[in-house]
Amino acid sequence: MAAPNPDTWWRSAAIYQVYVRSFADGDGNGTGDLAGVRARLPYLAELGVDALWFNPWYLSPMADGGYDVADYRAIDPAFGTLAEAEKLISEARELGIRTIVDIVPNHVSDQHVWFRAALAAGPGSPERELFHFRPGRGENGELPPNNWPSQFSGNTWTRVPDGEWYLHLFTPEQPDLNWAHPAVRQEHEDLLRFWFERGAAGVRIDSAALVVKDPDLPDAADDDTTPYVDRDELHDVYRSWRAVADEFDGVLIGELWVPDPDRFARYLRPDELHTAFNFDFLARSWDAAELRASIDTTLAYHAPVGAPATWVLCNHDVTRTVTRYGRADDTGFDFAKKRFGTPTDLDLGTRRARAAALLSLALPGAVYVYQGEELGLPEADIPLDRIEDPMHFRSGGTDPGRDGCRVPLPWSADAPYAGFGAQTEPWLPQPEGWAAYAADRQAADPDSMLSLYRAALEIRRSGPGFGDGPLTWLPSEPGVLSFTRTDGPADGLICVVNLAEAPAGLPGHTSVLLTSGPLDDEGRLPRDTAAWLRA
Repeated sequence: MAAPNPDTWWRSAAIYQVYVRSFADGDGNGTGDLAGVRARLPYLAELGVDALWFNPWYLSPMADGGYDVADYRAIDPAFGTLAEAEKLISEARELGIRTIVDIVPNHVSDQHVWFRAALAAGPGSPERELFHFRPGRGENGELPPNNWPSQFSGNTWTRVPDGEWYLHLFTPEQPDLNWAHPAVRQEHEDLLRFWFERGAAGVRIDSAALVVKDPDLPDAADDDTTPYVDRDELHDVYRSWRAVADEFDGVLIGELWVPDPDRFARYLRPDELHTAFNFDFLARSWDAAELRASIDTTLAYHAPVGAPATWVLCNHDVTRTVTRYGRADDTGFDFAKKRFGTPTDLDLGTRRARAAALLSLALPGAVYVYQGEELGLPEADIPLDRIEDPMHFRSGGTDPGRDGCRVPLPWSADAPYAGFGAQTEPWLPQPEGWAAYAADRQAADPDSMLSLYRAALEIRRSGPGFGDGPLTWLPSEPGVLSFTRTDGPADGLICVVNLAEAPAGLPGHTSVLLTSGPLDDEGRLPRDTAAWLRA
């Protein structure tokens, strides 16, 4: 396959997700920050990624890990300053790494200047029209205005002292914006320009399908959430965003949960979003038929509009890959199966995660790597008195929350707190044995997860047959995935993944580029192992 056009880098990119609070602590106060990221840019360049996606780094009370934004034009002081963010974007670009920022259009923080003004102004005021304030139902307005379910556990409406209620699909600290109001649309277009002008190459759009609501706010019928999911009016919003992005050659990436393939594809038309997250892949179990079905479905969704697929094994919201694949039920989004004490075979999970890495990196399109995946980090059990995730508290403590995949990274095996910072304990505790995963130790081990990712990303970036382009399935034994990535006979790449119990023979090839584990004595691929071959 031809080298990617710089203007369409996003079609084939390897994108690294940075959760700043847990990446690296530059000032030694226990919280990750921009100084820490800047110091580790050489590590990211050596890893071989094309872009960094930053979870929200804006001013925030941190009621939901920064997804409750108080000011999009200011960096939270815990992370640094706007000037530092601009330096980071510039320094990363000098190393060939682009920056993607996170925008959360569905809601803001309850500390945002707009919402504070709305509370002060009272019922019927123009300030309240920027949100969804409504009188309650019942004899004295004591009941919520409708029955919409929360994206987290708990209620979606909160009553204020003057008797009105406001809508929040997430926590009460995250009031939903009213996207029927022109000021809301204008503000977000201005925000896009603000960050593109500071060098951002792209924008990831959080909860992209939830933004627009039915103006009547009707009850949802049974499990029907269409009053606020995938509304047709959204397409006008994203067409206006695309016009702004095109001014700067910027990229729009949607977090879209839209199960209907035809409606999903509408968001990826040439005048709307460039691409969208693919969650179906990480929600599948470690099963050849399941994964193949996900791959086929994903490619079929994207084909009608010519958009590239994306692939991800983990992120800041789900159980880490080595833990998930080491459990009997390894689906990605069933939070009931994340409970503390769930039996986990980390050796099995690590072996599968190594194979899954080569699988995802060989598929057509772009791939996302969540920080620490390249180190093979497991999910951590967080002591109950240290949990911060609101999902835990809003579930009444039944859901352990997402902090277990957000534990600060281990950098140096022999340093305090595994080299995350100086002498201050990190904001989330690192579990016993965390130093064994340290980047410096893995860098010296050719068989480590880090070495595997570095080798795979180097081959992916420089070799033919990767990134955007076609995929053709090859005949294979039951339980084995085998496909070729080729534009012609000179570009033949074959990826084989064995999910069966018995070793599998390899298809015809001229060389072995990389394997996730050693072949057996007869040159066969053991179970839970992947190989990249040159045809």
